[in-house]
Amino acid sequence: MRRLRTLFLAGLVALSGAGSALAAGTEVVPPHESWQHGAVNRPFWQTGAAGFFGTFNRAEAQRGFQVYKEVCATCHSLNLVSYRNLEALGFSEAEVKAIAAQYEVTDGPNDEGEMFTRKAIPADRFKAPFPNEKAAAAANGGKAPPDLSLMAKARAHGEDYIFHLLTGYREPPQGFQVPDGTYYNEYFPGHLIAMPSILNDGGVTYADGTNATAVQQARDVSVFLTWAAEPNLEARKRIGVMVLLFLTVLAAVLYAAKRAVWADQH
Repeated sequence: MRRLRTLFLAGLVALSGAGSALAAGTEVVPPHESWQHGAVNRPFWQTGAAGFFGTFNRAEAQRGFQVYKEVCATCHSLNLVSYRNLEALGFSEAEVKAIAAQYEVTDGPNDEGEMFTRKAIPADRFKAPFPNEKAAAAANGGKAPPDLSLMAKARAHGEDYIFHLLTGYREPPQGFQVPDGTYYNEYFPGHLIAMPSILNDGGVTYADGTNATAVQQARDVSVFLTWAAEPNLEARKRIGVMVLLFLTVLAAVLYAAKRAVWADQH
């Protein structure tokens, strides 16, 4: 019985070691970047004060929205975000209405039972680039590009992963085979990705005059997609700080009460 238990434990150790080795071989951990908002998938002790008090950089997020709109939105949807949510990034109500009006959406049925198209309004969700998933797959080699609404939270390394994925295109190492229709990316699991490098220096023209290098665009759109995935991040931090302050005061009051109640016993 003891021998059987020993063999069982040895097998568990071997399996866990093999699993770690496999993970190490397929996943490349991206370097940590410094973000004003902290990081959605990193503990606060790795992000310093930004982990507690950090807020989204509105200028970066607005530029990131521009990158998404002009570059990413040709393939990737943002189905969980409405145009009116952009007011949280500093866009005025009039600006949001103007942004939404650039798109036409399908609505209905009308009184005759027919669907119709109209200009989008702030209450509408972001218009998807394809009418349905099958159409998206047909236009992209058989696989639909993923929706980006929750991408920053869905990936283990959040905005770090997005940023380094977008800037991680390299020439493959000698002997590494890259099939047609795929590209070598240093930070994509397995290193083979169907999406080509989409960011180029000067690919967009920022209204605020920021130099639109590929790296700057990658950083800006990473901030925007992080906000899209976690729009309540700042409110959550404010509540957390208030709760900690309340608990600190409560602890002090309880300690003082305890001292007063038990003073005669000492």
